[in-house]
Amino acid sequence: MHHPVVPFRTFIRRVICNLAIGFAVILFSLGLGMTGYSYFENMSVVDAYENASMILSGMGPVDTIKTTGGKIFAGTYALFSGIVFLVVIAIIMAPIFHRFFHLFLVKDKS
Repeated sequence: MHHPVVPFRTFIRRVICNLAIGFAVILFSLGLGMTGYSYFENMSVVDAYENASMILSGMGPVDTIKTTGGKIFAGTYALFSGIVFLVVIAIIMAPIFHRFFHLFLVKDKS
C-alpha cells in the first residue's frame, strides 16, 4: 500500500520539528558536559561550557584535565559526544531521506 507524498509545507514542518529535536539533544548533551566538568574539575560555568562545547563539536578539550574522575568523565563524554553527533545527524536527515525515498518509490510505480 502506497501513500501519496505529503505536501511540501508538511515536509518543511517535519524538517523544522526534527531540527528542534536535534537542537534539544545538543542542548541536553551540552548541559550534561558542563555539569560534569563543573563537578569533576571544579571549572567555572564559562570554562565548563568551553570544554563541553569543544568536545561535543569534536575539537577536543581546551583545559588540561587534572583529576582522575575528570579524566574518566572527559573520556566517557567524548565517546558519548561522538554518538550524539551521529544521532543528531540521523534525526535531522530522517525526513529528508524519507521524502527522497518516497518520491523515488512513487515515481518508480508510475
